Amino acid sequence: MTEVLGTPRAGARTVLLTGAAGGVGTFLRASLPGYGYELRLFDKAPIPDEPEAVTADLADAEALAAAMAGVDAVVHLAGISLEAPFPDILTANIEGTYRLYEAARAAGVRRVVYASSNHAVGYTERPADGAIVGVDVPHRPDTYYGLAKCFGEDLAALYADKHGISTVSLRIGSCFAEPRTVRMLSTWLSPADCGRLVHASIGAELSGHHAVFGISANTRGWWDLEPGRRLLGYEPLDDAEVYAEKLLAEHGELASDDPESRYLGGAFTTF
Repeated sequence: MTEVLGTPRAGARTVLLTGAAGGVGTFLRASLPGYGYELRLFDKAPIPDEPEAVTADLADAEALAAAMAGVDAVVHLAGISLEAPFPDILTANIEGTYRLYEAARAAGVRRVVYASSNHAVGYTERPADGAIVGVDVPHRPDTYYGLAKCFGEDLAALYADKHGISTVSLRIGSCFAEPRTVRMLSTWLSPADCGRLVHASIGAELSGHHAVFGISANTRGWWDLEPGRRLLGYEPLDDAEVYAEKLLAEHGELASDDPESRYLGGAFTTF
């Protein structure tokens, strides 16, 4: 029997998860049912052992409408997850997100959790004094990928004001089973904390559009977690510091002028 880790808000039990075949989607497929949600999966790639998953592109309006029908919330991960030529980003990430919101509006969905990214503010420099960075910094995308995340956040704000669809935009750092680089000691979001963050975002009683940073409770974290705690009740439990000794022994500390340390977007600013 699935362990119920939390109680979804009334009426928010069926969740459409787009991009369900990807890395973060795979983590959420494992964690969200434990919070009591029934998942409807959507991805252009087939998902092994999930015969009920919808295999379609966001450009397939009929398939998207069918997948959206009757759901209580959407977790939107679908799109290209790295830098790519602008025409590809335009189709998959910009037009795809627009199609997602239009389908949500038509279906009467009132909550979207949007997978944004630190790359929406990637050219923001870290303060010289090491102070944490607040979520209120202006958009400074570092790539076409980051630009698409800015578009998604602004589109979410438009649909909140115009159509009453509330969105939590998660500026996710690095969501992997464990941090892979020294930089990730600051930007890591553990799979378990990812589930906690998305669960909190689905269930929070709020309206409008809100952006929060998506990282774990990292000792070396660069970004302010207080808005997520205050708005959503998100309480991360993991800390990348348990991996620090190994990673630092292998790679050493980052130099202050290394783009991986200097900018919120890291090496994306060098592409």
